[in-house]
Amino acid sequence: MSEAETSGEMRHSGRGPGRVIVTVYAILALAATARATVQIATKGSEAPLAYALSLAAGIVYIVATISLARDGRWRPVAWAAVGIEMIGVVTVGILSLVAPQDFPDATVWSQFGRGYGWIPLVLPAVGMWWLWRTRPRQSGTM
Repeated sequence: MSEAETSGEMRHSGRGPGRVIVTVYAILALAATARATVQIATKGSEAPLAYALSLAAGIVYIVATISLARDGRWRPVAWAAVGIEMIGVVTVGILSLVAPQDFPDATVWSQFGRGYGWIPLVLPAVGMWWLWRTRPRQSGTM
């Protein structure tokens, strides 16, 4: 264990795996938000639920990106964003398979993120792993 880990300090997300995770979140935030914005602006009435869900996913990714990139007081926000993301991708993934008629166009989370290489399904698990791994540890406790 490093000196920072044994002293109770958090590992910073600006280095190593944390930087990669934040970068992937930022790319997905940009992709989801841009796609949803264009879809809503150009053909919003064709699949309003799908486009609104994609925009919501984009906003969740933006919040996750910002909160994961920061330490300290932002951790509860990061946990909430990543948790909402996991619930969203699983819920929309299931609904898009059992009721495809409700999703005439794909969302970011349709079929568990299939259109994005299943990254939306894997990313919240990775985000939760990172938050758990980098949790503050108190020295002298079991």
